[in-house]
Amino acid sequence: MKGPLFYAKILLFGEYGIIKDSKGLSIPYNFYRGALKLNAPATFEDSHEKLKRFCAHLKTISTDIVLFNWERLESDLAQKMYFDSSIPQGYGVGSSGALVAAIYDQYALNKITVLENLTKDKLVQLKTVFAAMESFFHGKSSGLDPLNSYLSLPLLIHSKNSIEPTGIPSQNPEGKGAVFLLDSGIVGETAPMVSIFMQNMEQESFRLMMKDQFIKYTDQCIEDFLHGNLRSLFTHTKKLSHLVLNNFKPMIPEKFHALWKRGLETNDYYLKLCGSGGGGYILGFTEDLDKAKVALKDYQLEVVYNF
Repeated sequence: MKGPLFYAKILLFGEYGIIKDSKGLSIPYNFYRGALKLNAPATFEDSHEKLKRFCAHLKTISTDIVLFNWERLESDLAQKMYFDSSIPQGYGVGSSGALVAAIYDQYALNKITVLENLTKDKLVQLKTVFAAMESFFHGKSSGLDPLNSYLSLPLLIHSKNSIEPTGIPSQNPEGKGAVFLLDSGIVGETAPMVSIFMQNMEQESFRLMMKDQFIKYTDQCIEDFLHGNLRSLFTHTKKLSHLVLNNFKPMIPEKFHALWKRGLETNDYYLKLCGSGGGGYILGFTEDLDKAKVALKDYQLEVVYNF
């Protein structure tokens, strides 16, 4: 057995905002991928053990939400099934989402397939299933990462109950501008970061900032990106980057605070959170990749998208 490949994802815009029903834009990232396999070698023993614990969690999910073929799943587990994945864990690019998508694809009964007409109701139903499954990894999940991995399509999130596949402008391989990933060198954990965010949401000033600025800039960035309005996109991305630096400091590893600020001062690049933050990847936007590479010469940049 070798299952199909499931890819990483990148939430370009919408981190934290989607918890509060702002828009979000998520794209598959095919550079990293994973697949289910049998007969785990010694190096994948951890993956096999984690899969066993994950499958124990799946048994606690109401059968009203999802049903699994337990006979086949337990037979494959007995043959030391594991998830052979290149997706880094704790980096904000959906490692658990890809695993959830792979298990659903192989073992869910009456599953919604990617080949059928994906109505909004079906997408919300899939998201609900994936949220219940992925809660094993994060304590609470929106279900969006597995949904993105399962469909392998860019997703435009309007709100919790309104999601649609979307087209994004074609990349320009010759373009100077780019979206890139910057490796913080630190593994992040989602649950503690979300907990800090929820505590902050208890303060009226933070709630107002989210409502009046963060969500507004996020929505504008998404509109600009989808319509190819690059000048406006970088204006709004700069505002968003500034807002995150001022209001989400615990989510930004301390050694990157000065680097973040320098980008805003020089306009060589703008940084934002990739996922929940706290480590993992940091997302970067630049109008001139060569300039950004010089300014960030001490770091490895991974280009995700060229403008």
